[in-house]
Amino acid sequence: MISKTLSRKTIAAFLSVAVLSVYSMIALASPEAKVPSGELSIFGQVTVNGQKAISGGTLFSDSVIVTSDSSSATVNLSKVGRVQLAPNSSLTLSFTDTAITGQLDSGTASVSTLAGISVNLTTKDGSVVVDGTQATSFTVNAKHGNTVVSTLAGLVELRAGGAVKQIAAGESGTAGTPNPQADDEDNGLSGGALAVLLIAAGGAIVAAILATREDDINFGGSVVVISPSR
Repeated sequence: MISKTLSRKTIAAFLSVAVLSVYSMIALASPEAKVPSGELSIFGQVTVNGQKAISGGTLFSDSVIVTSDSSSATVNLSKVGRVQLAPNSSLTLSFTDTAITGQLDSGTASVSTLAGISVNLTTKDGSVVVDGTQATSFTVNAKHGNTVVSTLAGLVELRAGGAVKQIAAGESGTAGTPNPQADDEDNGLSGGALAVLLIAAGGAIVAAILATREDDINFGGSVVVISPSR
């Protein structure tokens, strides 16, 4: 009798361990446990964390992306959004399932998101903030010694020097002191390359809204190639 009781207890103990092991494996394999990542599409010479990058590579949060002359990069963040870098840009990009943050040290970045995704993109002059209440598309230009923000869709806040300026679709705002360069045709937001960047960003978010449900977005597609005006 005692032998049968011990056998049952042993079998029960093994079953408990097996169930716990299976549960742990399922938990580790669940989407919530995955590290957020994005897919990188590039044109020209682009580096990520100092290493040469290739199209189709995986990009993880807290990465430093640098584009050289006549080069561009696009980061597709699945259901989070899309970030595009124009030539001669440097961006430290971080992201989660509900937010995009970054530090734009130089150049031009365009960001497109759907409702529910917040954004905080900083430059040396201030920060560009999106609260995530609606779909948003905007471009930040950190050239010429100042920061110029242009909104294509949604509403963006430009915070600088204790002041907050709301920039609606079709409007732009500036922070810092301009330092125009005579040999650079892309002054502020008037350059042809920047116009293409704005159009591409708007097209990406509009196409995503039309092609998907509100709770599911696919940012796949062809690579946007941006060349600076000559």
